[in-house]
Amino acid sequence: MTGSATSSTPFIAALAASLEGRSRTVVFPEGDDPRMLAAARALVDADRARVVLLGSEQQIGAAAQTAEISLDGMSLVDAASQPAPDAYVDAYCRQRDRAKPALARRILTKPLFFGGAMVAAGDADAMVAGVATPTARVIEASLMTVGPAEGISTPSSAFLMLVPDRNQPSHRPLLFADCALNVAPDTSALADIAIASAQTFERITGDAARVAMLSFSTHGSGTDGSVDKVRDAATLVRERSPSLAIDGELQADAAIVPWIADLKLDGGGTLSGEANVLIFPDLAAGNIAYKLVQHLAGAMALGPLLQGLAKPVSDLSRGASVDEIVTTTILTLAESAAKHPN
Repeated sequence: MTGSATSSTPFIAALAASLEGRSRTVVFPEGDDPRMLAAARALVDADRARVVLLGSEQQIGAAAQTAEISLDGMSLVDAASQPAPDAYVDAYCRQRDRAKPALARRILTKPLFFGGAMVAAGDADAMVAGVATPTARVIEASLMTVGPAEGISTPSSAFLMLVPDRNQPSHRPLLFADCALNVAPDTSALADIAIASAQTFERITGDAARVAMLSFSTHGSGTDGSVDKVRDAATLVRERSPSLAIDGELQADAAIVPWIADLKLDGGGTLSGEANVLIFPDLAAGNIAYKLVQHLAGAMALGPLLQGLAKPVSDLSRGASVDEIVTTTILTLAESAAKHPN
């Protein structure tokens, strides 16, 4: 996650309130990190989540004592010192055709893999990691345990951008993707990113997704191979998800400003300038855009949220604050609650 966000933000506060008393469980594989411990304490005290901390109980206890954080109400699991449940081993072997049980047991001694196995088995609703782990390792462990979402071949990332609304004291939620993972997605990958992003937005916000496939061109105003890729990806999304509101290729202003959409598109196009999910043609555009909106418009950038997985997992920057960890966990558990309400 980048930037600062607090649960006092109305949008986040509403999500947090929806989790109170729901007994959702999140697993933190980096259980001895002081920031994870502080975030866990905040979540448990507010009755927003049950927390499982993975790692050496001795190291977690020592870190908690140093930080003066109580571990009351949290579960501690040392995957390295106890055998993984047979159900975790069997599920891992099903995900990896050539994996043998002995190898699976060895891999599941690693906290990231054990945490992912907990989520896959339904013993945790979500996993949040990354303060001491590169994104690539979080994704690798998640794909090898949680597995890909049905119909999605490309894992991706998204930022939920809470943009200040000039007309009222609130924030407009927009989803930006992909901003952190896929450098140069091809047509099929771009379609995967769009579909996964629409699902993420709807699960978190409860609103219908309106997806804009962005380019420097609007409906043929420019020509280039990159424009063709975006247009073809939009066509592919329509074929795969015919009920999804999507348009592209679109310039950013035609995607989010109604009067500009009216000028550039007959009748405003499919979205009428009211897109809420913005799909960028490559990582450079997405990463630059979210940072500019964050720092110039004062938007809150929440994420990156990992997409294209069967169950919710979120990555954290290694510089994430306690507040950012709490907020990311709230978003991830809210997504889990929407996807698996029981």
